[in-house]
Amino acid sequence: MSEVVASETGRDLNMGRDSTWLIGADIIAVFLALIGQVVLTRALITEDYGIFIIALDVFATTFLIIDLGLPTILTRDGANSVSKIWEAIWRIYRIQAICMLPFVLLAFVGVAIFVDDWTSFLPVIITCMLVALAHIFSYAPRSGLRAAGYAWMEAWTKVIERLFTMSGYLILYYIGSNSVESYALAFLLGALIGLFSALMFARKALKTSSNKSSWEELGECWIDNKSLILQSLPFAITLGILPYVIRIEKFIVAGTIGVDEAALFHVAQIAWLAGLVVPQAMRAALLPILGQRRSDEAKFFTSVEKSLDLCFGLLPVGLFGGGLLIHFLLPIAFPEQYTDGSLGASAVDLFMILLIGWCLTLLATPSYTALQAGDNPWKFTIFIGLVVIFATIVGFLLIG
Repeated sequence: MSEVVASETGRDLNMGRDSTWLIGADIIAVFLALIGQVVLTRALITEDYGIFIIALDVFATTFLIIDLGLPTILTRDGANSVSKIWEAIWRIYRIQAICMLPFVLLAFVGVAIFVDDWTSFLPVIITCMLVALAHIFSYAPRSGLRAAGYAWMEAWTKVIERLFTMSGYLILYYIGSNSVESYALAFLLGALIGLFSALMFARKALKTSSNKSSWEELGECWIDNKSLILQSLPFAITLGILPYVIRIEKFIVAGTIGVDEAALFHVAQIAWLAGLVVPQAMRAALLPILGQRRSDEAKFFTSVEKSLDLCFGLLPVGLFGGGLLIHFLLPIAFPEQYTDGSLGASAVDLFMILLIGWCLTLLATPSYTALQAGDNPWKFTIFIGLVVIFATIVGFLLIG
């Protein structure tokens, strides 16, 4: 991939280098998360574990709307004026804080729907809410770092977060704790450390002593908050829909069969999500490059074609390597009830079905990133909406 110069204080944007950093960090983070999930399944009873992951998913899904698509806009436009990124991060925070309260209330209603005796788990539910908020507020500084060419700093914030979370889990497991509240607090500690490290790295790399540049240098939509919110609206709607692409089946399982079966499905998804770090990191590295090149059609589609070539090269590695690895590791890593069929199915068999979806997701990455970076992001919103509608219909037809 050829390089694109990030103006002023930023580094050169390079998809190969940046995606390598992000893929490497995500692989490490997912590996540590997998160890954490193994600890949780062994330390907690199935019901506690199921409620824990359902509460996290409900808050994570609902709170993505608080994101408002603003970090995505920053990723797309940040390279145009790197000196404005630090100021843009705090501008994004002010807008997000105003919109936060109604979605907090909505998320609590969602948890109450899935968890019958939710009052008994109220400390866990509140902790899961704070974890989700910490993750949401980490997106802006990480997006700013990536747009300025500092993907390696973003990568380290993810690794640091997972290291602290997993260390907390291991300490609790070593002392024999089976309290879901304690493990939730360990997760919160890791999320807060990830947020603060992202802010510290962003401040170090992006804050300037004096900044006389105008918001227009980032893009026309940054002139005022109304224009910014209108431009981010398709991304905000997409982010509100996007989590259901990978979570709708889990919610249907929890609602129609039970939280134990949702925990089983989650174990299969853990392995599948580990593979999704590759297309996710490619999208994250490709978006700022396409954002700068969207006015040059030839360069824009050349970048898309080169990234598609990379996807085809990675496809057989993930398909055969992932299938063989999970087939042997999953029964060793998790308690036997998740792989022996006693909960109605084996997580290994579920993963092999999900692996087909990974292949299709990988090949679609350049195309849907191009939709995000294009002049009409509403096309991406419509695309994701159709995916969720299709998944919901098929899910209700097949599950239960």
